[in-house]
Amino acid sequence: MSRIVLRNATIVNEGKKYVSDLSIEKGIIERIAPIITLPASKEINLEGNLLLPGCIDDQVHFREPGLVAKGDIYTESRAAVAGGITSYMEMPNTVPNTLSQSLLAEKYALASQKSLANYSFYMGASNDNLEEVLKTDPKRVCGIKIFMGSSTGNMLVDRHSVLEKIFSSASALIATHCEDEQTILQNTKNAVERFGENIPLSMHPLIRDVEACYLSSSFAVSLAKKTGARLHVLHISSAKETALFDNTLPLEQKKITAEACVHHLWFSDENYAEKGSFIKWNPAIKTVSDREALWRAVLDNRIDVIATDHAPHTLEEKRQPYLKCPSGGPLVQHALLAMLEKVTSNTIDITRVVEKMAHAPAVLFRVENRGFIREGYQADLVEIDTLGTLVDRASLHYKCGWSPFEGYTFKHRIKRTFVNGNLAFQNGAFCTEIPGERLLFKA
Repeated sequence: MSRIVLRNATIVNEGKKYVSDLSIEKGIIERIAPIITLPASKEINLEGNLLLPGCIDDQVHFREPGLVAKGDIYTESRAAVAGGITSYMEMPNTVPNTLSQSLLAEKYALASQKSLANYSFYMGASNDNLEEVLKTDPKRVCGIKIFMGSSTGNMLVDRHSVLEKIFSSASALIATHCEDEQTILQNTKNAVERFGENIPLSMHPLIRDVEACYLSSSFAVSLAKKTGARLHVLHISSAKETALFDNTLPLEQKKITAEACVHHLWFSDENYAEKGSFIKWNPAIKTVSDREALWRAVLDNRIDVIATDHAPHTLEEKRQPYLKCPSGGPLVQHALLAMLEKVTSNTIDITRVVEKMAHAPAVLFRVENRGFIREGYQADLVEIDTLGTLVDRASLHYKCGWSPFEGYTFKHRIKRTFVNGNLAFQNGAFCTEIPGERLLFKA
């Protein structure tokens, strides 16, 4: 018998919060009922703790292959599971860049052996690989990633003819990083003329400024409207950009969608003095008013998804001067906890956190049978209690060994995480024997 029965769970799902039992059989949610009397091989009393659907993170950089000093599929998926993220979609700017279907297949093969969470990988676009991009199967691949701004390797797509061809021809969802390259280059030149090599971190949101973001994201939106493409604009960071997105249609009917990231919703430019390069991301964390506008857009559904843009770098890299210090940082272990913190401050309701981090990614990407606590769906589940979580280096599961949240104590704790019914994480310990599964998508 493989049945697991969870008792006395406070389930948060589809806008509701209620106490129920839940049974899992062969990795699937079998039954949700006030009292389940089925025989079970294992029973777990949740004692009223919260039970959420596992989060689906639509933007991570797990660094494998080629950049494994920063992180790898095993270490970063383990950190994700410890943070209640049961599925992720990983970016193509690894080494080599994922610019061919064969390289994409190699990443899936790696994940099938190493990933503790469920996984999908974006196909990367460049100015030169259109034929490979258009082979992408929307039922088996989460989407096509286009860097419309500074990128790694050969992944900046700046030829308008190539962009228009991808937008008009691709059957898969298109996800974009939107920052105007020429604006950034000019702003960087101006900063070097002013400061020389010692550019302060506080200049980051002025170098990668609102206009750089808006020029690029508005162009992407205009292309999508012209061609009818499914467009998902990643990590919106400014108030101005939020006006580009619609909240009059249900998510199922939207063809143009947007994402906000945890760091843009948590930090502001006031934090650079304390955090420095540890909050250096692209796009840049901007002003308090930008952060407030992002929250308004999340709450009124102009922004559809909350994700991480988890992008670890080593401490040595992060300690370099501004021009050499890479952008990005680790977030998957604490993203859900950070958003639950915003629940305690009445910034957002817990049902909306679940919507933005589990339901909406599943709907937007058309993920099969995940993202909801429903009978017949995969048992990707997260149990939360109120014992609290101190973020210190000893508790981190990231390979890079640091976090922008170090020193902070969250009011909640991830107690257990189930991935396809497997108890993958419990009270700080992992089951590493059973890998996650490849995500599949409805066409």
